[in-house]
Amino acid sequence: MKSLKKLSLLLLLAAVMMFIAACGGGNANEDESAGDAEGNDNATEELEGSVVIDGSGTVYPFMALMAENYMTENENVSVEVGRSGTSAGFEKFLVEDGTDFNDASRSIKDEEKAKADELGIEVQELKVALDGLTFVINPENDWADELTADQIKKIFLKEGNIKKWSDLDPSFPDEEIKTMGPNENHGTYEFFWENILEEKDLVEGINLQQEYSTLVEMVSSDKNAIAFFGYGYYDSNKEKVTAVKVDFGDGKFVEPSLDTIGESEDFAYSQFTRPVFTYLNTGMAKEKAQVLDYAIYTMENAKTVAAETGFAPLPDEEIQASIDALNALK
Repeated sequence: MKSLKKLSLLLLLAAVMMFIAACGGGNANEDESAGDAEGNDNATEELEGSVVIDGSGTVYPFMALMAENYMTENENVSVEVGRSGTSAGFEKFLVEDGTDFNDASRSIKDEEKAKADELGIEVQELKVALDGLTFVINPENDWADELTADQIKKIFLKEGNIKKWSDLDPSFPDEEIKTMGPNENHGTYEFFWENILEEKDLVEGINLQQEYSTLVEMVSSDKNAIAFFGYGYYDSNKEKVTAVKVDFGDGKFVEPSLDTIGESEDFAYSQFTRPVFTYLNTGMAKEKAQVLDYAIYTMENAKTVAAETGFAPLPDEEIQASIDALNALK
C-alpha cells in the first residue's frame, strides 16, 4: 500500500513539473515570436510619401521609366517627373521647398552653385548616363546624311554664312536650309552652343522649340530641315528622321549609336558625347527616407534603364562611387 501511495505521489509530481515546463516554454516562445515579429516589422517597414523631379527633357525618358519601375516596387511612394528643361528645372530646384531632384543634360553652373550656397541647399551631383548629341534630317534628304563636324558648325553658326544647301556644297540642292533645335531652357541647347559652337552667335532664323516631339514632327515633314537633340529621341523616332553620320576629321563618317557614344577617345563619337545628370537636394534626402531610397535605386539601376532609353551606360566604378556616397547620407 505504501509503495502504491509513493508511486502515485511521484506520478503527480512529474505531471506538475511537465505542466510548469510547458507553461514556461510557451512564454519563452511567445516572447521570441513577438520579438521576431517586431524585428520583421522594422525590417520590412514600407516607404511612403512623394518624390518630386523636374528638369531636362533629354533625361526625361530615362527618369520616367526609372520612376515607373520604382513605383511598381514601392506602391506607397508617388514619383512625379517633369520636363521643363535643365535651366528651368534648376529654378524650381534652387528655392525653398523646391523639387527633390533636378535632371540636367549639362553640369550645374557656377551661378547655380552660388544660389544653392546662398539658400543653404546642399546639392549632390549624380552622373547617370552618357548621351550623344545627334543631328537629324528628313528621310528624303539623300545629300546631307554624311557631313563633317565643320560643316555642321557652319550650318548653325551665323558667321558660317550658310543659307542654302548649295552654299555648303555646290553639289547639294539650291534650297534654303531650315535649322531647328531645342530652346534656351534646355541643357542640350546650352551644351551645343557652349561646347560645339564655342558660344558664338547662332544662325539667324533658327527655329527653337520647347518640346522635342515638336522638333521630330517638324523635321519629318520638311525635306530641308536639320535639327539637333539627344540620341535617345532619335533612337525612338528612327522611322521619322535620319541621323547624320559625322566625320570628325579623320575621313571616317561615324553614326551615333550606343557602341560609338562614349567619353574616352576609344569611342568614335566621343567629340559629340556628353554626360547627363540628376542633382539631389541632400537635405531632402536626409529628411525623407523615400527620396534617399529613390536616389540609391536610380544609381543601382542606371545601366539597365540607360540601355532601355537610348543612353550609353557609365562604367561600374563610377556608379558604385555614387552609391557609396549616397549610402553615407544614411
